[in-house]
Amino acid sequence: MCVFAAGATGLFGLGAGASNAFLANLGLQGFTTRQKNRRAQKAADYQYEAAVRSAESAERAFAQQQEGLAANLKETRAAKAQERLEATLQGQQARGSIAATEGLSGRTAQLLSRDAIRQSANLRNSINQTMQGATRQYRRNALGLLAQRDSRRNSAIDIQNQAYNTARQNSSGIFDLLGAGVKSYTGLRGLA
Repeated sequence: MCVFAAGATGLFGLGAGASNAFLANLGLQGFTTRQKNRRAQKAADYQYEAAVRSAESAERAFAQQQEGLAANLKETRAAKAQERLEATLQGQQARGSIAATEGLSGRTAQLLSRDAIRQSANLRNSINQTMQGATRQYRRNALGLLAQRDSRRNSAIDIQNQAYNTARQNSSGIFDLLGAGVKSYTGLRGLA
């Protein structure tokens, strides 16, 4: 730290000793303020970077969860399509078996064939309803994931804003230093 004398009358109308004390005090306050601002800026930078990483993590998690839901829905659709095909085949086999049975009158065979068609259609309809329910559940789950991602991103943005505000508040340190200098000066001049 460099302390200098400003002639016999001193700096700002203070005596030489008071000027040196004033400058030394102001220099010490400036050094302290600068160190405090550096620490606060480092903390704000760290907080900001952590928020950015958190937002990126939310995006990756959303993408992976969405991919898992889509894969699950695709597998469910494939399984239900297979079940529908089996129901159709069972109905056709039942109708073929009824037609091949000897001794059935035309009216009885027709009733049994209609019943086999109805049972096959009911089974396919049940499978379709299950698939529609799975699709609706997929949509609800996807919306839930979207809300979860948005919540995590909003939290990260809040942290980023806090870091920005902290950094901005610490940049006012020069005004604190000037205020301390004026207070010290008025104290030395006896104006306080």
